[in-house]
Amino acid sequence: MFPHRTSRTISVPRSPSLPEFFIDRSLARRDVAEALRGAGWLVRTHLEVFGDRDQEITDVEWLELSGREGWIVLTMDRRIRYHRAEIAAIRRHRVRAFVLTSGNLSASQQAQRFVANAERILVACEAPGPFVYTVHPTRVVRIFP
Repeated sequence: MFPHRTSRTISVPRSPSLPEFFIDRSLARRDVAEALRGAGWLVRTHLEVFGDRDQEITDVEWLELSGREGWIVLTMDRRIRYHRAEIAAIRRHRVRAFVLTSGNLSASQQAQRFVANAERILVACEAPGPFVYTVHPTRVVRIFP
C-alpha cells in the first residue's frame, strides 16, 4: 500500500509488487511526478518516456505502450472515454486509467488527489483492465466499461 496522509503517518517500504504509473502530459507532470515519488509511488512521465518526441506522440500511442508495459495511467483528460480511437486503444491494450475530474487543480492538488485515494486506486488495480476511473477528493468512480 502507498503511504498516504491520514490522521497518522503511515510509512510503507517500497515493494517490487507496487504498480508503476504513467503520468500523461495533461497533468503538471514534473511537479506531480515529484510529489508522487515523494509519497513512494513508482512513476514515469510522458516526457521521460518519449523525450524530444513528447509533443508528437498521439494518445493512442502512449495508451498502447502503457497497456503493453502494464503501467497505470494517470491523466486529466476526462473526455478520453468519448474518443473512439482512445477507447479502442484502452480496450485492445487492457489499459487501467485514473482521471482527475477537475481541470482547475494546482500540481500539488493533483498529486494530493491521487495520494488521498491511494488505497482505492490499489484495490481497483487488482482487477485486470481495461477500465477508467474518475478520481474525486475522497473516492474513485468507475466510468468505463
